[in-house]
Amino acid sequence: MATTITLADFLFARLYQFGLRSLHGVPGDYNLVALDYVEKSGLKWVGNCNELNAGYAADGYARVNGIGAIFTVIGVGELSAINACAGSYAENIPVVYLVGSPSRAAHQNKAILHHTLGDGDFDAFADMFKRVTVAQAKLMDINTAAQEIDRVLEACWRLRRPVYIRLPTDMVTQKLDATLLDTPLGLEPLSNKVEAESAIVDKILDLLHEAKNPVFLVDANASRFRVLDEVDVLVRKSGLPTFIAPMGKSTINESLENFSGMYFGAFTDIKTREAFESSDLVLYIGPIKSDVNTAWFTTKLRQEKTVEFHSDRIEIGFAKYEGIQMKGVLQKLGVRIERSPPHSPKLDVSSTSEVPAAVLGEQVPEPILHRHLWKRLSSWLQPNDVMITENGTANIGIWDSKFPPSVQAINQTLWGSIGYSVGAAQGAALALKDAGSESRTVLFVGDGSFQLTAQEVSTMIRLKLRVIIFLIENEGYTIERFIHGMEAEYNDIAGWKYKDIPRILGASESDVGIHDIETKAELETLLLDRNFAEARNIQFVEMHMPKDDAPEMLKAVGEGAAKSNSRDK
Repeated sequence: MATTITLADFLFARLYQFGLRSLHGVPGDYNLVALDYVEKSGLKWVGNCNELNAGYAADGYARVNGIGAIFTVIGVGELSAINACAGSYAENIPVVYLVGSPSRAAHQNKAILHHTLGDGDFDAFADMFKRVTVAQAKLMDINTAAQEIDRVLEACWRLRRPVYIRLPTDMVTQKLDATLLDTPLGLEPLSNKVEAESAIVDKILDLLHEAKNPVFLVDANASRFRVLDEVDVLVRKSGLPTFIAPMGKSTINESLENFSGMYFGAFTDIKTREAFESSDLVLYIGPIKSDVNTAWFTTKLRQEKTVEFHSDRIEIGFAKYEGIQMKGVLQKLGVRIERSPPHSPKLDVSSTSEVPAAVLGEQVPEPILHRHLWKRLSSWLQPNDVMITENGTANIGIWDSKFPPSVQAINQTLWGSIGYSVGAAQGAALALKDAGSESRTVLFVGDGSFQLTAQEVSTMIRLKLRVIIFLIENEGYTIERFIHGMEAEYNDIAGWKYKDIPRILGASESDVGIHDIETKAELETLLLDRNFAEARNIQFVEMHMPKDDAPEMLKAVGEGAAKSNSRDK
């Protein structure tokens, strides 16, 4: 066995140990030599259509796999991807950004090279990434390179955010001690101090004993920071009414008796809203208090009656306990919560998503409307599906669907970069394939968003991924119409022949199934088709919907956004 290995061997082997199996990106002259070492490490190279799509794909891959990575080149490549990196940072998604750069000599001599600003400053772009990554490493010294890589990867895993590693061309083949790979990465969660953790659990249990109507509110960071198992134990054992925030969709098993619906502030249905707001203690797990997630800050949470569980602190009323990880606290609560006295009866709140009867043999063709579509999906979705919804119509419409157990919802509600979902679907489907999973990847994307990143369908075709794509053809940017400019030309888009796109991108008849539907009956026939539902290959559905139709909640979101945008204070 070799006693030394190249730095590229070490880097890619570490990523493999990290759980990565596929590396997204775009080749360029500053990363070509390094790419020769990718497959030798056991990783698969995924050449994407552009760097932005690669970043979206690495994000989707990370949400399913636990970690993602992208490899570009300095300047033109990395800046094309920085939007995706910022989205991963905002949404707590761990993605490793690898950047190939010119040699160390070029750095030291401040050479005027292509793909730079022409000023000899090779740090300009790395400096831009500092704001949207939690750790950076510029691998300029082989004596410290391995330690730098480990430091950055451990930060990525623990902080659940992107990191940045720059690899000069001449460092790729530099040699280091092969036994460095035997040192395990520090990926175990940090432990809380036992006394502090126990004291906090005692305080929370005391509050639960005193409360008459305690409830859980579960949000997206419960998923991001990998505490869903702990949350599931708490919810099941306690029997407490459990609500989700919009970004918390899929964090709770919606078939549980005590699942009580989605709380969306002032826009929540009256029954659910009253049930939540009448509680006298809210255990809020994994909060994200953004505008959309809080219904434009109309959620009613009394701080003195709220316990917040964060990745790095616990907040009990007005007291903050910094440095306490929620995972350990939730685990201990799960063990001890049965000691609490009997709680009030479960709130009589049912899911707002009821499954409608099938619609076949309609006398007059009815168009596909949102009020029917999303509720109908409730009985079509399967356990373990990965459901990806584009920002706007689909992301909000899916709130009306009742999920079967273990469905994973992927969206980008906070960052909200349109077109994200297509790349993310490619990454998510590949992560499932890498894991040997038979789960489906289901994508709902509007025509406007699709036009930004449509070419990534070609990557799905090339990798023979299982993706069901519902393209909502409704002539433009629906959510923006409901915010401002319902008939404005700037919310219109060019009319594409969407169902022809897979063929144009190289798909054969065996690679993809093409479907074109306009009526409720056609939708029903398609959803009942077993071959379509099985999705052994790509299924591409062009689904025509009226231009002026939208989910009721989207109309409320549009109204809220318009009011927020017009405020001067």
